[in-house]
Amino acid sequence: MFESNLTADPSNRKTSRRAFLLSAATVGGGLYLWHMSLFSKKTETAEASVENKANQTPQEVTIVEFTDSGERKDTVHVPKIVKSDAEWQRELPPNAFNITRHDDTEMAFTGQYWNNHDSGLYRCICCGTALFSSDTKFESGTGWPSFYQPIAEENVESINDNTFGMRRTAVACTRCDAHLGHVFSDGPKPTGQRYCMNSASLKFVKKA
Repeated sequence: MFESNLTADPSNRKTSRRAFLLSAATVGGGLYLWHMSLFSKKTETAEASVENKANQTPQEVTIVEFTDSGERKDTVHVPKIVKSDAEWQRELPPNAFNITRHDDTEMAFTGQYWNNHDSGLYRCICCGTALFSSDTKFESGTGWPSFYQPIAEENVESINDNTFGMRRTAVACTRCDAHLGHVFSDGPKPTGQRYCMNSASLKFVKKA
């Protein structure tokens, strides 16, 4: 009955179609506004979380200090460095920001230090904490600077990383939580470890 009436009167068919399109547009617009509202709330929540974290009393961490020549100094308790994304973005090159603050990875054989053979110290690009010595650097063939151990266990943290469906161990700077790279159990003696780092996370200080 409904179908025959539409056929018989074209104006009814046009009116029905117009009403349908208007209804669909209204629903679609409502869904879009709802989605944008949720997105806005999530963004505000994330920003507020970072701001609240930055305003809290900094957690203290233990690190070992080193001179630029690699001489071990004191073990100290220092406040963890916490900054907002906006602050880090102002201080770091884009590549370093994406890698250290958002766990990105540079392409193999493109980093500044993968083929560096000079003697010296590798510090965190974000906070300057000593991380690795050239004495423990080795040729891994991976295209990333690789070390068989950190300069001090206190200066780096190991974090479980299950992204991309893989079980890996990420490595971060103890002082500022900068993402450095990953550690694998296929390195040389004496540790058998391969700390596979991003050049963009490091700042090399050449030994005088």
